[in-house]
Amino acid sequence: MLASLARLMPGTTGLPGRRGIRLLERNVWVYRRSWIALVTGFFEPLFYLLGMGYGMGALVGEIEGLPYAVFVAPALMATAAMNGALYDSTFNLFYKLRYARTYDAVLATPLGPADVASGEVAWALIRGSLYAVAFVVLMLLLGLALSPLVLLTIPGSLLIGFAAAGVGTAATTWMRRWQDFDLVAVFTLPLFLFSATFFPVTAYPEPIRTIVELTPLYRGIHLLRALSTGQPDPAIVLDVVYLLVLGLVGMSITSRRLGKLLLR
Repeated sequence: MLASLARLMPGTTGLPGRRGIRLLERNVWVYRRSWIALVTGFFEPLFYLLGMGYGMGALVGEIEGLPYAVFVAPALMATAAMNGALYDSTFNLFYKLRYARTYDAVLATPLGPADVASGEVAWALIRGSLYAVAFVVLMLLLGLALSPLVLLTIPGSLLIGFAAAGVGTAATTWMRRWQDFDLVAVFTLPLFLFSATFFPVTAYPEPIRTIVELTPLYRGIHLLRALSTGQPDPAIVLDVVYLLVLGLVGMSITSRRLGKLLLR
């Protein structure tokens, strides 16, 4: 399926190729002295878990037969994976594209726009996955993982990061000023609050419930919650396909847009 999608979307492979990995290596070298910027992104979902999962959880009790902290933890893990990938693929990409002019120098090498797209998405995906791994460790330590399938939430988080990075890089190619990033919060905050993060999707009436179920963060939360609680259902196949296709489409758009912006 992956190969078929790649043929439909030229210039995109879904993973960094040999040349795209060079850009990934460049990002690793840049962050080797500023690793604290990567670490801090983990604390926001951690504070939400402690405050909402345990603080409010003492008042709520159980949801859908699960302790509230167990219900909330995979949702916050999905949010951490999304935010980690999204912020790196928007703010950092915009700075390198519009101000530092990093890609002007990159394209003077054998790398092309498709390599830039795959390399940046791969780096954003790695950043999001670091938060996911840390969250799995935290869930195991706190006893919030009810099944050995919780280990599969790590590749699940990679899919969430891939989708977020693909959409983020594509959207950034249309941004012209820093003020445009206010739109990022306009989309991410409602996703965080209403994607069944703190309460089940069944709390919504129709057609709102259907709209929520079509959002990428909900699909990611549904996937990770099913795995961490040991209650997988056939709908997780839809989650995987949805996130994979969204990431591939985003990378394809990014590759085409970068070609127009940098090679004109």
